[in-house]
Amino acid sequence: MIRNHCYLFLIATLFSCQQMKTEADLILFNATIYTVDSTFSTAQSLAIRDGKILAIGSDRQIQDRYYAKEYREVAGKIILPGFIDAHCHFAGYGKKLLQYADLDGTSSFDEVLQRLLDHYRSYPSEWLQGRGWDQNDWPLKEFPDNTMLDSLFPGVPVYIRRVDGHAALASPEALRRAGITAGMSVRGGEVEVKNGKMTGILLDNAMDLISAVIPALTLQEETEALMMAQTNCLAAGLTMVVDAGLDKQTIWLMDSLQKENTLKIRVDAMLNPEEENLQAFLPNGVYLTDKLRVGSIKLYADGALGSRGACLLEPYADAPQRTGFMIQEPGYYQSICERAYQSGYQVNTHAIGDSGVRFMLKMYASFLKGNNDRRWRIEHVQVVHPEDFSLFGRFSIIPSVQATHTTSDMKWAVERLGSERIKGAYAYRQLLNENGWLPNGTDFPIEDIYPLYTFYSSVTRKDHEGFPEGGFQMENALTREEALRSVTIWAAMGSFREKETGSLEPGKWADFVVLDRDILTCQEQEILETKVVMTFIAGEEVYPAH
Repeated sequence: MIRNHCYLFLIATLFSCQQMKTEADLILFNATIYTVDSTFSTAQSLAIRDGKILAIGSDRQIQDRYYAKEYREVAGKIILPGFIDAHCHFAGYGKKLLQYADLDGTSSFDEVLQRLLDHYRSYPSEWLQGRGWDQNDWPLKEFPDNTMLDSLFPGVPVYIRRVDGHAALASPEALRRAGITAGMSVRGGEVEVKNGKMTGILLDNAMDLISAVIPALTLQEETEALMMAQTNCLAAGLTMVVDAGLDKQTIWLMDSLQKENTLKIRVDAMLNPEEENLQAFLPNGVYLTDKLRVGSIKLYADGALGSRGACLLEPYADAPQRTGFMIQEPGYYQSICERAYQSGYQVNTHAIGDSGVRFMLKMYASFLKGNNDRRWRIEHVQVVHPEDFSLFGRFSIIPSVQATHTTSDMKWAVERLGSERIKGAYAYRQLLNENGWLPNGTDFPIEDIYPLYTFYSSVTRKDHEGFPEGGFQMENALTREEALRSVTIWAAMGSFREKETGSLEPGKWADFVVLDRDILTCQEQEILETKVVMTFIAGEEVYPAH
């Protein structure tokens, strides 16, 4: 009888204690949590309710104040805010996975041809497409021509994009279908001709002529491509991506898939500047849901450094006859910036060469006037003239960088730019000092999708083999804290999402990643060995898939 009274008293006491606590859906505990808040504080435990962070603190603090339907013991692993890729091509990456021959890492044009043959045998189609080749990685560092494409694939339209997406090689049949001729002049692009014959190399706007005649993906194929891209992104710890250039049809498809909770990853969609896209969104202001934001326009000032299309103030050191080119006439940028400014949209412009960067800085300045919170961005901002760095701070212009471009380009960038001009290239520390923050991304599929690689390159400025030993221009390296902020809270700020995500604080979405080691303290090489254990979006475990 006494035992029964004691048992009933214990139950009543526990029930009373629980009544005094706040209910959560999920509590994770015994972790090392980097909140990435304003003080970069750490914690042990996280309580989640309705997809948002209810509380964060020590194990004891959370245990004393909250109880949950589910508890997850993390065994000392590391919890960080979910990674955000501040500049990528999410939909394009999915398309590459779905239908392109993978030409990444090819060491010669012969290897490119072999991969195309293998792909075509396995996946025969009307058009043979591929992406990822880079002539800078070959023994003969020159653009190939299309002679062998015609020989190996007679009558087949073959179209293979360079790794940066700013140059491509087209077979004679592809050129014929697009109506491209040797005498053709293209504003903001080039149809390469040697000895009176087209080589098949197309630069920048000339590539659009081919894209216009390639059959579009079906709705089912586009959906499949998006889901394939999401699978890989979640496995990499990404909870949000900023897609740098989308058309309205793809945006509405993403929106519908997100509302069905099929597409779980958050997306900030930059609008391609075609008139139908602008008409669909600008008159109604920024489009915003929990998982989708459409509030910026993507422009292109110039081409890429790897294909010598980036617009430079002085000629290329390794090609004195070239300075690159601007993609459009000045009035075009003026018109788009005016419409964006009036509609409350950001302008996010691809600008790589110092001339392209200077042009866009001055164009932005004519609208922004001075300090502001418009957050207009320069994407890539790879080469900056020493006199122009201060314009970023003076007009609150945000440099959006991709640290892995540094470690991909460094082996040939000095030769291309010269020993003096290279000092203003990939200058992330100088750029960071202007506004005190900068978003960081990968530009995938141009680079690998992994934000841990971005973190590593930002901090070490070395390739994955540890070259160069002392790091490349280390005066512009980021600290580990800065690097983490650049792929979390600063990336969120680049999309006006910092009040909802990017750090682990009460009231924000429970978007976070669990890692098997501490990238803030581990040895350099261990960063590359770090594994994503789990990825959560709005408190739901989305990786690994169940």
